[in-house]
Amino acid sequence: MHIRKLIAPIMVTLIMLLYFISIIVGITSLSGFPGASILGVIIPLILIGFSISALIDRIKEIKEGEEDDLSKY
Repeated sequence: MHIRKLIAPIMVTLIMLLYFISIIVGITSLSGFPGASILGVIIPLILIGFSISALIDRIKEIKEGEEDDLSKY
């Protein structure tokens, strides 16, 4: 069953998303330097996008039966 193999990547991605969202909330609550505030939102949003993209790729790999990333290297 593929569902058991999907639990870890999904949980790790959710933890990372919560972390990045907390960074965004923390930076936006500090209204000091506006440039830092903009970068403090843009950079975590980019990292959120990469995290979700990596999760989607990992889900595709698991569904194709490639359970081990090391086979590529």
